[in-house]
Amino acid sequence: MHNLEKSGVSRGVIAKQTGINAETIRYYEKIGLLSEPSRSSGGHRIYENKHGQRLRFIKRCRELGFNLEEIRSLLTLVDQQEVSCERVQHFADDHVINIRKKISDLRKMERTLKELSSRCSGEDVPDCPIIDVLQR
Repeated sequence: MHNLEKSGVSRGVIAKQTGINAETIRYYEKIGLLSEPSRSSGGHRIYENKHGQRLRFIKRCRELGFNLEEIRSLLTLVDQQEVSCERVQHFADDHVINIRKKISDLRKMERTLKELSSRCSGEDVPDCPIIDVLQR
């Protein structure tokens, strides 16, 4: 396995090392979350340790449900060396509020679908109350 500490690696290698799809890495470069790496004399991208660290940061943020703009804001704090517990806690607290709203919305969807499903006979007939409600 290639070591990012010693030398740069290809997109495929860094994708394996970080668990992030190579096309996703390309997308992160395109939208500016990841700086474009230097290139070899043959024109191949050479990813360094800093790219791997940033990709792992982005991946962890995504696993916690942060959207790309929230991640961009967090990375801006990091890049500008303006990280403070207060600012990051504000991001986290706002995100918890959003998560709670999503959980509430999911519970409402679950109740609605359960109620609709309970109206259904489950038999192989053309009349379906679920479809009827969805077509209104």
